[in-house]
Amino acid sequence: MSLYALIKSNGPSGFGYRSTAEDVTAGVSLAGKRILVTGCNSGLGFETMRVLAQRGAHVVGTARTTGKARDAAMRIRESAEGIACELSDPASIRACVAALKAEGVPLDAMVCNAGIMALPKLEQAFGYELQFFTNHIGHFMLVTGLTDLLAEDGRVVMLSSAAHRMAPKEGIQFDNLSGEKGYKAGMAYGQSKLANLLFAKELARRFAGSERTANAVHPGVIATNLMRHIPVPRPILAGIMGLLSAVAFKTVPQGAATQCYAAANPQAAALNGQYLADCNIAPARPDAEDAALAARLWDVSEQIVAKLP
Repeated sequence: MSLYALIKSNGPSGFGYRSTAEDVTAGVSLAGKRILVTGCNSGLGFETMRVLAQRGAHVVGTARTTGKARDAAMRIRESAEGIACELSDPASIRACVAALKAEGVPLDAMVCNAGIMALPKLEQAFGYELQFFTNHIGHFMLVTGLTDLLAEDGRVVMLSSAAHRMAPKEGIQFDNLSGEKGYKAGMAYGQSKLANLLFAKELARRFAGSERTANAVHPGVIATNLMRHIPVPRPILAGIMGLLSAVAFKTVPQGAATQCYAAANPQAAALNGQYLADCNIAPARPDAEDAALAARLWDVSEQIVAKLP
């Protein structure tokens, strides 16, 4: 099948590569629903918040600062609010969790969209490589802290990536979570995205027997601020994007489609522990299905969180 035909075709869900967030939620009423979206101030997070609010949900959007989160919420005509949640700062995460728990209003979905990508040099938070800490540990703290608020049929959506295939051959380098024994930007990013996927899989196993679900998604390749650290000169990167965008790159509305599908489309209520791309179940690398690896990551994550100030 040609690349053009693949892009144009839809999968079993009825949606595909070119479907947008509005397409996959068309006709869906989210009235009375409350949904949390991290990284709401730009890109996929803002589009996800906008579309879910358009469908009637009250969306709680988080960003690194209160100002950024509230500014994003104010740009939404429908019901939305903004709250700070800096995923590399445990105090900020705890404050977000405490504020939402104080409100006591159930969450019908959590869309863990925020993240950082391909930092050109090793950076750390609390002794851990920053991409792993922000993309995985931050969301681990947030989701586990808010699980008591998740509705009986609530959904957790983790933004993973096809880049999870770039993770080390052993999956998670438990002996090098600091990055000090060797750091490669792409591999570290891949490890954090594999961690997101494994977290969703383990969470899904823990949800077994309930109506709650947890799934991981690949949004596609989108030209957003997430790509700002890719080590290609900007004029060249701009030229590549211009050449390929019509064929290979998704727009932001298309990139937000799969997470909106997983969070809100009625079809997705039957999915649990899946890896989705283009709004359909997709294959992941084999060790993403390793239950022992996922359980170990969960245990190590709990140990890390327990030691944080």
